[in-house]
Amino acid sequence: MRIVNWNVNSIRARAERIGAFLDRSDVDVLAIQELKCRDDQFPEDIFSSRGYEVAYHGLNQWNGVAIASRVGLDNVEIGFAGMPEFNDALEARALSADTGGVRVYSLYVPNGRELDHPHYHYKLDWLSRLRDVAANRLAADPDDRFVMVGDFNVAPLDEDVWDMEAFDGLTHVSEPEREAFRSLTDASLQETTRQFTPGPGVYTYWDYQRLRFPKREGMRIDFQLASPALAATAVDAHIDREERKGKGASDHAPVWVDYRI
Repeated sequence: MRIVNWNVNSIRARAERIGAFLDRSDVDVLAIQELKCRDDQFPEDIFSSRGYEVAYHGLNQWNGVAIASRVGLDNVEIGFAGMPEFNDALEARALSADTGGVRVYSLYVPNGRELDHPHYHYKLDWLSRLRDVAANRLAADPDDRFVMVGDFNVAPLDEDVWDMEAFDGLTHVSEPEREAFRSLTDASLQETTRQFTPGPGVYTYWDYQRLRFPKREGMRIDFQLASPALAATAVDAHIDREERKGKGASDHAPVWVDYRI
């Protein structure tokens, strides 16, 4: 089963590219982040016309998550147990569903903005609560097959950014953020892409500004974190850097993992 996560940075702006990607990529499950639209604006036909069921959650022009599957969608849940609020509101950052015998979480982790910003502390709390969800699932059933995928907005290793000096005093690479990410793997989740796509210089995101993409100045912040039972079935992975090229591209590349289920 091929599971792909992709921060599309506006699903309406990227609709044609997403359709073309599905046509050529043999995707079973596509977890999407940063929809930037309300539910009534979601272009569902992109998926239904190609035989995909789709669930989505968007509240406004920010955030938003979706899961599209050609192997069925059941038990769709918005958010997760204990997901924190920001400014007294639950943001559209998490959606999960059962598909093809796997529980898939599409996640758009908060950015954090600045190290002294309330959004940074919200981000750390958000990741802590997510870790609790994973730990509780595995405590209840060590053989549970689930995967948490998406834009984590954390670069866990120094090699995951083009220049650590350029990130001095900034988010995404701070030790508390990296510790929050490690807490997920400490809870027995396994990052299933890196073993097939080792770094350094292997990125999933390139800022639109300052010609970051042609300069190869990127970040690795999009991941798939699988439960042990599912991670053991991973047979291949790929970061589709080609999808970052050309007119109308997202600033993120799709991340694929093939699981032999």
